[in-house]
Amino acid sequence: MSEALTLTVDGSEPLTAATVKAVQDVCDRAEDQDAHGPLAVHATGTPSGDWTGGLDVMLVSKWERVLRRLERLPVATVAVADGECGGPALDVFLAADVRAVTPGARLLVARDAAGTTWPGMAGYRLVQLAGPAGVRRAVLFGLPVEGPEALRLGLADDLVDDPAAAVAAVAGLTSGLSGKELAIRRQLLFDAASTSFEDALGPHLAACDRALRGTAREAAS
Repeated sequence: MSEALTLTVDGSEPLTAATVKAVQDVCDRAEDQDAHGPLAVHATGTPSGDWTGGLDVMLVSKWERVLRRLERLPVATVAVADGECGGPALDVFLAADVRAVTPGARLLVARDAAGTTWPGMAGYRLVQLAGPAGVRRAVLFGLPVEGPEALRLGLADDLVDDPAAAVAAVAGLTSGLSGKELAIRRQLLFDAASTSFEDALGPHLAACDRALRGTAREAAS
């Protein structure tokens, strides 16, 4: 039986190379083992003060690349935001397949020392999920998105009192689904938002062919 995969990100801690490595390590484990998921992510905390003081573009680039890797894992990912959730915690929350918030959760685009919102990829993901109108004030001014509002906007899939129950529900959804098949369907989902029908047809047909070949192999065995 595969070992349970968990990741906790405290957004109140500055982004460091250790934060990047923690996400890299859990990605390594998810890719190396025959896991059907899910990866459970606990996201909480938001930056304060001069949290960008120790950052440079190279570290931020590494962070964004590992988040993209997290988004494409061959396991389902379920993230639960608890309390104030900003900075690295918001980043990993938005990169998950299934997102849940506790009743007291508040999603926050972090501000830098000058008081302006951080121009990271959290803003991009917020707009991809909810559209520019729904998150304009959060992205421009750093206003919090409360848990119930996150649910209404589609930033969260569920409002939960018990994070463990949310993870168990996703585990039930992915039961029997291989990681590779999940990754293919996720990529088709990503592409559908920005690809024309004509360009999308080929990858979808390839996925259909893969599924049909798998069905034929099962029937012959």
